[in-house]
Amino acid sequence: MKELLSNIRKCEVCKAHLPLGPRPIVAAHPEARILIIGHAPGTKVHQTGIPWDDQSGKQLRKWMGVTDEVFYDETKIAQMPMGFCYPGKGRSGDLPPRPECAPLWHQLLLDEMPNIKLTILIGQYSQRHYLNHRMERNLTETVKNHKKYAPEYFVLPHPSPRNRFWLSKNPWFEEKVVPSLREAIQQHLKSQ
Repeated sequence: MKELLSNIRKCEVCKAHLPLGPRPIVAAHPEARILIIGHAPGTKVHQTGIPWDDQSGKQLRKWMGVTDEVFYDETKIAQMPMGFCYPGKGRSGDLPPRPECAPLWHQLLLDEMPNIKLTILIGQYSQRHYLNHRMERNLTETVKNHKKYAPEYFVLPHPSPRNRFWLSKNPWFEEKVVPSLREAIQQHLKSQ
């Protein structure tokens, strides 16, 4: 695992496409039982090198009901984004994750984490990649039907502040999905 993580952190496969240059962000350990797969790091995470070290991360930890200490303990929770580096700015936010990362690194990392019991798929990119044809017609319907993907996967919208309108239009998420997420997280943390 150490060698694999070192190789990922040195990766420059898509260097020419990265406005801030490569800085792959990943956190993994063979003992981890929960895996978070999000989009790609934003500019703040690119600067600090710490996964989810931004407002989205604060919201995600709140949804999960975990402390920073638990969230950043890679023996408990691993972090493997769809794109390991900041992809750049688009017209309405960050660009999509670079397509090279997941095919290049995901399976190698998964092979080194045999104890993963719950994978949290955040946003459409990870859900499309891992659920493929099992996804509902859109992210809202996929999240509404989150129990359909259990116990292997838990699907979430992106916790970005940009999604506040989605959250206000879908109060069922905070009322029903978040408690289910916390229950699943606690179940897997306790069994460690």
